[in-house]
Amino acid sequence: MGPQGLTRLCPRGTMHLSDRVTGGFLAALGAAAAYGGSLLPPVPGQQVGPNVFPLVIGLGLVGCGVAIALGIGRSFEEAEEIVASEDGAHAPVSEAPPPIRHAAFKTVVPPLLLLFYAFTVDTLGFVPTAAAMVVATCFALGGNWRTAIPLALMAPPAVHLIFAKLLRVPLPAGLLPMPW
Repeated sequence: MGPQGLTRLCPRGTMHLSDRVTGGFLAALGAAAAYGGSLLPPVPGQQVGPNVFPLVIGLGLVGCGVAIALGIGRSFEEAEEIVASEDGAHAPVSEAPPPIRHAAFKTVVPPLLLLFYAFTVDTLGFVPTAAAMVVATCFALGGNWRTAIPLALMAPPAVHLIFAKLLRVPLPAGLLPMPW
């Protein structure tokens, strides 16, 4: 396979890896995580041990990597033509203005959220801290209030329930203790 199979040049001169390469890498990473998790010893007296989480995440990564490599869902990413005038004339995708994105801001959001979590989780507790993180992540990824609020209300209690009951990992209660 030549270099065109591994990479391709985009109209702006940037280079992107092929979906087969990135999907294969993601599947290999997931297989390594699942294998590493399967080697962890069980905890006596518990049905769910430390091997479950890496195994589940690894299998999920393998599934996502295979789907990316096979091109599943690629039809959802096809660019649409932009209507340039009232008479219905379409502008080619290459002539369409690029969308305005704040790439530098999106790059620093994960480390900032990690620092926010580390410094506030003991005071605020897991649920309020995770809710603030969900809202910030939603807006950083281009979401709106209609998406951010329901996710912030449902996801942190669900994650807390999984950690508290299934994994038996205590999370800081803080200002909003959960009933379980």
